[in-house]
Amino acid sequence: MKISFLLHNAYGIGGTITTTFNLAQALADRHDVEIVSVLRHRERPNFALDPRVSLRPLVDLRKERDDPEHRRPARVFPAAEYRYGQYSELTDRRIAAALAETDADVLIGTRPGLNVHLALQGPERSLRVGQEHLTLDNHPPALRTALRRAYRRLDVLTTVTEADAAAYRRKMRLPGVRVAALPNSVPDPRLPVADGDAKLVIAAGRLVPVKRYDLLIEAFAQVAARRPDWRLRIYGKGDEEPRLRRLIEELGLYENVQLMGAAAPMEAEWVKGSIGVATSDFEPFGMTIVEAMRCGLPVVSTDCPFGPGEIIRDGADGRLVPVGDRDALAGALLDLIGDDELRRRMGRTAVENAHRFAPGPVVAQAERLFEDALAARAGARGRDGGGLGRVLVSQGFAVRDVAYGAAGRARRMVRRGQR
Repeated sequence: MKISFLLHNAYGIGGTITTTFNLAQALADRHDVEIVSVLRHRERPNFALDPRVSLRPLVDLRKERDDPEHRRPARVFPAAEYRYGQYSELTDRRIAAALAETDADVLIGTRPGLNVHLALQGPERSLRVGQEHLTLDNHPPALRTALRRAYRRLDVLTTVTEADAAAYRRKMRLPGVRVAALPNSVPDPRLPVADGDAKLVIAAGRLVPVKRYDLLIEAFAQVAARRPDWRLRIYGKGDEEPRLRRLIEELGLYENVQLMGAAAPMEAEWVKGSIGVATSDFEPFGMTIVEAMRCGLPVVSTDCPFGPGEIIRDGADGRLVPVGDRDALAGALLDLIGDDELRRRMGRTAVENAHRFAPGPVVAQAERLFEDALAARAGARGRDGGGLGRVLVSQGFAVRDVAYGAAGRARRMVRRGQR
């Protein structure tokens, strides 16, 4: 099977890039896999990519940033998508050409705007799979409207949690589209897992308000007051760094809390600790939670929408505490700090339970999903005598116009199912 991913910029840094590389590399054990990167701004990707996975950019910003077509706004990529300013008539044309020429059996979009391209321009001979790495409720209303109309032309839509899949089924009304949860995967650890002896709590992620590292630092003030021998390390970078440094100073925690900057890969840092912690107000999935658990750390996390509650089994491999509750957060950390056997037992359980996010199980789930969808579509075509247009109409695809200002060509593609 040939599988092609359509990615915003494989040469950048971000969770979607990481998870796409992870899945592509795992699939490459059994399939012909490529990543098509819409944009490129540097010679090589930041993350190493298995040589079995081919990487092909469409627009090289080092040479084409000032191309007249790239200065004109996109007409297919939806204007309500927050990456819209990086797309143009040039990206519209290159994406359309790449999709028209592809010989992939499975095409996978990796963000809402690219899923729209896939829905409108992806060849009907390919299985068209849209991936959602955020959540439906996180999208602005104008984007949800655009997606509702375009996504009817997809064959499969995947989310990273069951809760978000349920939201799409309930709110989006996508007849004939298979909506399923497909979690992100984390590679198998290469280092021995943590033994739980180090007096160290670790957090990792972008230093942005939604991650609530201020809450974590305030909670750790309570921890340090009772257990001054324990330390907290926070890995990551972002706009919140100056404010967090001031908070550490104000609370007198400069000996207990360290802002470590970014680290890649994080595995070597996770295994130095004994407890992982995540304090977000909102988390579509929770890659750092899985990373920590796979390295043998029980994780204390806020029970925020959507991911942590589907990853952590409260009391078995970590703890879930109410969002924004610094006292509960401090209490959960102190419970694990004060009980060596509990901490080590939870760490061992975390390794076992997080195995479901290893590449093997996630790839097997993806393969079943793709194969079932291909078989169902082949069966539908067979029952219909090969009339693709009738299949599309019967499944609720392609009979509505698009209201987000796509070009006339894209509108004609939406109507193809009527022919």
